[in-house]
Amino acid sequence: MKKIVVLMLMAAAVASACAQNISISGNVISIVDKSPIVGIIVRVKGTSMLVTTDSKGFFRFDNVSSRGTLLFSAPGFSTRIIPIKGRKSMTVMLTPESSPIMWDSEKLVICEDMSGGSMPASLMNKTESTDESYSKISENGFKRTTDSPLSTFSIDVDRASWANVRRFLNLGQRPPQDAVRIEEMVNYFDYNYPEPADKTPYRISTEVAACPWQEGNLIMRIGIQAKRVATDSLPSSNLVFLLDVSGSMSDANKLPLVQSAFKLLVNNLRAKDHVAIVVYAGAAGVVLPSTSGDKKTKILEAINNLSAGGSTAGGAGILMAYKIAQENYIKGGNNRIILATDGDFNVGASGDADMERLVEEKRKSGVFLTCLGFGMGNYKDSKIETLADKGNGNYAYIDNIQEANRMFGKEFGGTLFTVAKDVKLQVEFNPAVVEAYRLIGYENRMLNAQDFKDDAKDAGELGSGHTVTAIYEVIPKGVKSPFVKVVDSLKYQATKLTPEAKEGMEMATVKTRYKLPEGDASIPFEVAVPFRKGKINVASESLRFSSAVAMFGMLLRSSEFKGTLTKQQIVDQAKSARGTDGEGYRAEFIRLVEAYNDKITD
Repeated sequence: MKKIVVLMLMAAAVASACAQNISISGNVISIVDKSPIVGIIVRVKGTSMLVTTDSKGFFRFDNVSSRGTLLFSAPGFSTRIIPIKGRKSMTVMLTPESSPIMWDSEKLVICEDMSGGSMPASLMNKTESTDESYSKISENGFKRTTDSPLSTFSIDVDRASWANVRRFLNLGQRPPQDAVRIEEMVNYFDYNYPEPADKTPYRISTEVAACPWQEGNLIMRIGIQAKRVATDSLPSSNLVFLLDVSGSMSDANKLPLVQSAFKLLVNNLRAKDHVAIVVYAGAAGVVLPSTSGDKKTKILEAINNLSAGGSTAGGAGILMAYKIAQENYIKGGNNRIILATDGDFNVGASGDADMERLVEEKRKSGVFLTCLGFGMGNYKDSKIETLADKGNGNYAYIDNIQEANRMFGKEFGGTLFTVAKDVKLQVEFNPAVVEAYRLIGYENRMLNAQDFKDDAKDAGELGSGHTVTAIYEVIPKGVKSPFVKVVDSLKYQATKLTPEAKEGMEMATVKTRYKLPEGDASIPFEVAVPFRKGKINVASESLRFSSAVAMFGMLLRSSEFKGTLTKQQIVDQAKSARGTDGEGYRAEFIRLVEAYNDKITD
């Protein structure tokens, strides 16, 4: 009997040891050329834990069962299901679904394949219907230059849309049309624009080429490059982390990812920086008063101790965060609230209009608001975007630790330090050479012509090192188009062209206005755009790649203006403009376009 008991205890001990939680990391590479694969979704089977591989194909999980199973999948690659079996590292080789290469489990992965065969990622990752919300987008149409020569809009450095669209594509799903904000897709990628040589906070560059999707038309690209400020030269920061810890944030890609992301930011803090942490669930509370950035252990401990539960009193949390930010305000410094949430507010001020009025009132304090979206299923993009737009801040979607590292590691200064605020653009087109034009994207950033010189009108902020790209499709004078509608001649006035217009040397003039971070009066700055008709294949790498991204946005939105656009055309143009691509973001874009199937349902 004693022997049986001893054996049972030994078996239990062995089982306990086998089931211990461990950390596991690894790399995913292609069987074709052994190159790292960016954006592979790695799941822990039977849990909500999920990460995606970074630019080096790297992934990592902490606190997973040693007897768990990992699933590797992405559109365009065969899915692999691999048991962990106590291993702490692994290298996994994947093959494109179209590749004729046959699998050999012993040679391709250090763990055997337990799936019993390959399964398309698009089937493996189908998810149930969701309760996500997006603001409706009505696509910009063409405007006749003689009727509307001015196009006025606010800049947008937000990048949330592409990260969110990427999430849908990686899951084998077509993103909702209103989730596709083309300007945010384009502005996700970096471009080699010239930097300002004087004290101006940014420099404008322009380029014109033949339109790839509509013969006879042109595309005009406007590029803005903000000056770069070295991290050690950035002013002192007064930061308030406003973290949603409600019950809806319990998933692995919500609060646990929030904690990992903010730890990256804490590592970049300096002694002259200060951080407070406010959380909200059923009520709002302070878990860390304003603390010096050199007390990293104390700040990290507060982050580690967070847990999710309760309803979502977002309005109360925002009020408390602004109160603390104002109490610790640093004149001439970077005063900013960083909100992390899935946007699912349901207690107190929760409607879009209520939250908008609240943040509009509080931005007068000089405190900026950065909004970070997390998670899926109940993600409220519409609410988070509203807060960022009205709070003098930026908006990003964090779908993995790689994206968090981009925000808080590589682009620390651009994320947190504003070099110019309320930046507006007004493009005046020359009616002598331009019949009509349309701005691609920026639908929710459009302004009235009179708003351009109105310093009370809010506009976008530009961070250190940020780039902004805007693309117009232009119908030259004399080109017939079904999108240019005939209107009757005016009875009481006529268009009179200036000598400059008649010379036809300029297509447009790009006018901008901006304020310094603590200024109230806007400063004008403008450049002229020469009239050219260069071929797209000889255009700059920046124009070719940015327009390829815009083309994919039009394809995802089923745009009525997409003309002869095809998926292969996007792939070919993007590949020709991939460039050095040190972080692999452009390669990831190309892979997702190649794997995209326009037959899949929303």
